[in-house]
Amino acid sequence: MSARTPAAKTPSAPMPVLSVSPVVLPAPGRAVDLQVRVSAPMTGGELPIILLSHGHGRSNHLSSLNGYAPLANYLAAHGFVVIQPTHLDSRTLNLGSEDPDAPLYWRSRAQDMKRILDQLDAIERAVAALAGRLDRGKVAVIGHSLGGHTASLLLGARHEDLRDGTEVNLAEPRIKAGVLLAAPGRGDALSKFAAENYPFFSTIDFSRMTTPALVIAGDKDDSPHLTVAGADWHADPYFLSPSPKSLVTLFDAGHGLGGVSGYDVAETTDENPERVVAVQLLTWAYLRTALYPGDSAWQEARSALTGAARPLGRVESK
Repeated sequence: MSARTPAAKTPSAPMPVLSVSPVVLPAPGRAVDLQVRVSAPMTGGELPIILLSHGHGRSNHLSSLNGYAPLANYLAAHGFVVIQPTHLDSRTLNLGSEDPDAPLYWRSRAQDMKRILDQLDAIERAVAALAGRLDRGKVAVIGHSLGGHTASLLLGARHEDLRDGTEVNLAEPRIKAGVLLAAPGRGDALSKFAAENYPFFSTIDFSRMTTPALVIAGDKDDSPHLTVAGADWHADPYFLSPSPKSLVTLFDAGHGLGGVSGYDVAETTDENPERVVAVQLLTWAYLRTALYPGDSAWQEARSALTGAARPLGRVESK
């Protein structure tokens, strides 16, 4: 992983990547059609698919299909097809707040991912170099911050609809594994601001988030605008969900986890290229093993993270 960390089994040398955007998918009933970026290795077949959900940060363009290059580029260069939507909360769309789920559009975000899976044929037609190369039986989701919440819903977490008290179930069985990066936690630990402005967070229930997942959290990510529980809040999706799950706690990491949302971005308060490399490798290794049982990548990446004289973090599993 780095000079501080013993060598792990890393992916083979990075492959050239093709990236196409925007691919526009029809979305009847949505405020605008769904735009996605598709990044993939130039060669290879039976490629597993990652749906990558952006956060709701302060920047104008990172929260869109144009963000998260450190993750998208790395994963595409090492054998995954990465599909990134622009969710309705993106500042690039500048939508009004008439929608009952505004301003975060939490329900629509998960539905965006389902639309992508429903329209893989259209994506293959739009990206001709990808035709016939997808392994549709191997799909994973990654989300950072609010995107982590989106991923948790797709993995099985539930909400109560505050309008009528019904259960909102957006679990997606086509998704076989997930990675939650600095994701929101339990609903009884919200800050006053979050409780007043994002009340849907108060009803989150992780007890049925049964799909295998890796949770990555920073031990300095206290997020006071969202929670009164401090950095531990971002580990809740691990502790409050059933196994199989793994948790990586990165030492001295803030909400940006070293800079996963973009290269050299101002909103990253804990910029650390070494930490980003760790997130890249851990994410790749976890999903590699989750989608290909028996692959040793995850175990080797875990050992590399924790076995150094000055480890970057700790790992636990259940």
